[in-house]
Amino acid sequence: MNLFDVLSLFGGLALFLFGMNIMGQGLERSAGNKLKTILEKLTSNPFKGFLLGLGITAVIQSSSATTVMVVGFVNSGVMTLHQAIGIIMGANVGTTVTAWLLSLNAIEGDSLLMQLLKPSSFSPVLALIGVILYMSAKNSKKKDIGTILLGFAILMTGMDGMSKAVSGLKNVPEFASILTMFSNPILGVLAGAGLTAIIQSSSASVGILQALASTGTVAYSSAIPVILGQNIGTCVTAMISSVGTNRNARRAAAVHLYFNIIGTTIFLCGFYLLHSIMRFPFYSLPIDELGIAQVHTIFNLTCTVVMLPLSRVLEKLAYLTIREKPGQEDQFQLLDERLMVTPSVAIHQCRLLAVEMTALACESVHKAMSLITQFNEETAMQVAEQEKTVDTYEDRLGTYLVNLSGQRISAEDSHEISKLLHSISDIERISDHALSIAITARTLAEKNIRFSEQGQREFQVITDAVKEVLGITEQVFEADDAVRALRVEPLEQVVDYLSDSLRARHIKRLQEGVCSVDQGLVFTDLLSDYRRISDHCSNIAAAMIELQHNSFDTHEYLGALKRGNENFAQQYQAYMAQFPLPNNQ
Repeated sequence: MNLFDVLSLFGGLALFLFGMNIMGQGLERSAGNKLKTILEKLTSNPFKGFLLGLGITAVIQSSSATTVMVVGFVNSGVMTLHQAIGIIMGANVGTTVTAWLLSLNAIEGDSLLMQLLKPSSFSPVLALIGVILYMSAKNSKKKDIGTILLGFAILMTGMDGMSKAVSGLKNVPEFASILTMFSNPILGVLAGAGLTAIIQSSSASVGILQALASTGTVAYSSAIPVILGQNIGTCVTAMISSVGTNRNARRAAAVHLYFNIIGTTIFLCGFYLLHSIMRFPFYSLPIDELGIAQVHTIFNLTCTVVMLPLSRVLEKLAYLTIREKPGQEDQFQLLDERLMVTPSVAIHQCRLLAVEMTALACESVHKAMSLITQFNEETAMQVAEQEKTVDTYEDRLGTYLVNLSGQRISAEDSHEISKLLHSISDIERISDHALSIAITARTLAEKNIRFSEQGQREFQVITDAVKEVLGITEQVFEADDAVRALRVEPLEQVVDYLSDSLRARHIKRLQEGVCSVDQGLVFTDLLSDYRRISDHCSNIAAAMIELQHNSFDTHEYLGALKRGNENFAQQYQAYMAQFPLPNNQ
C-alpha cells in the first residue's frame, strides 16, 4: 500500500461520509414533517416505540440522528423518557440497514440480474437522476429526492474507493498482525468504540470495517468485538447533544449508553462462553461484507430481545444516575434546536409557548385594571415582572421562529410561522400597555386623584368591553379558531366608539369644571391604553383569519369586513347593546 493508496483511502472515506450526510439530510426533510402525526399516536408501549425507532432509522439511515432527535423530543416534553426507551432500541436495529445495503458490493455472479444488484452498476444511474431532479425541480420534495439519490451514489462511490485503496493490505503481514490484536475482546471493543466516537456514525464505521473485510484478511474473531464497540461509540453523539438539556433528556442519552454497554457485555460473555464449549468453526475464518451485516444485525436484535422487557430497569438506572434536584425547569426548553429537523413539531412547541405568553399578557392587563380602583404595590410589581417575562418570550420565540423559517419547510408551516411572528409582537405590546396602565394607576394613588361618580360608571363600561375582547382573543388564539376570531373586530369597533364617546364626555366635564386637569390627563392616558389593547387584539384575530386564506393584508380584510357585511353589523349592534354607556347627568 503506497502513498497514493493512502490518499485514495482518505478520499473514499471523505466521499462516504459526505454522501451519508447529504443522503441523511434529504431523508430527514422528507420524513420529518410526518413525525408529528406519528408521535401524536405514540403510546407508552415500548414495542410500538421500538417499531417507530426502527422505521425512522431505517428511513433516515442514522441511529445517531434518531437518538439526537429523541433527546430533543424528551427535552422539550414531546415524549416521556419511558416512550423514548423503545425508540432508542429500535434505532439500534434500524441502523443495520446501511450495512446490508453496503454488503451488496459483495454480490458475485456473471448473470445480468446479479450485476444489476451491485451498487457499482446502478449508482451512476441514481446519480444522474439525482442531479437532474436537484438542478431542475422547483418542487422541494423532488429536490429532496434528488438529494437522497445523489447522497447514496456518492456514498457508494466512496465505499468503492475505500475498498480499492485497501485491497493491497492483504499482502502486508503487519496489517494482519494488527487485526489479530483485535481478537482480544477488550481491545476490539475499544477500537470500534474509538473509531465510531471520532466519526460519530456507526453506519460509517461499519462501512469502513466492511471495506477492510473486502481484503479477505479480517477474521470473525477480530470483527465481532469491533462491531460491538461501534455500537458503544455511536452513543457519543447523543451524549454530546444532551449537554445543556434538562434531566430527562440527559437520561435518554444515558439509556442509549447503558443499553449498548449492557448489551455488549451480555453478548460478549454469551458468545465466548458458547465458543469455549462448542468451538465455532467460523471463528478464525475471514469475514466478508455480508458477514459483517449479519453479525451487526444479530447483535442488535439479541440486545433488543434481552433488554426490551427490561426497559423499566433501564429507566430506573437512568434515574439513579441523574437524580432529581429541586428547582423549576426552564420553560424555554420547548425551543430545542434539535426539533428543527421536524419543523411541524418545532412549530407546535412554539405555539404552546405563544399560548402561555398570551395568557400571561392577559393576566397582566387584568391585574393592572384592578389597580385603578385599589392600588397595591405588590400587584404593581407583579405586572412589571410579568411584562419583562413577556418580553423574554417574544425575544426567544421570535429568534427561534426566524431560525426555523430558514429551514426547508412546507407552505403550511411557513404560514403558521408567519402567524406566530405577527401575533407575538401584538401580544408583547398588550403587555406593555398593561404596564402603562399600572404606572398610571400609581399616579392616581400618589396624587390621590379620583374620578367623578359619573366618570367611574362610564369607565367601568369600557373596562368590561376590553376584558371581553381580551378574553375572546385569548380563547381563539389558544384554539386556533379562525371562525370565532371574526367576533373580535366588531367588539374592537365598539371599544373605539366607547373611547371616543368617553373622551368627548370627559372634555365636556372639564369645560364645566366638574373634573380637574390632572383627572383629565390620567383619564385620557387610560383610554389610550385601552384602545391600543383592543387594536392589538384585532391585529391578532386578523392575522389568524387572513393567513388561513394564505394572505396577509389586514387593512384590506378589515376594510372589506366593515363594508356592507351584514354579519359584522349584527355583531356590532349586539355588542353595543351589551356595553351601553349610562346617560349623561
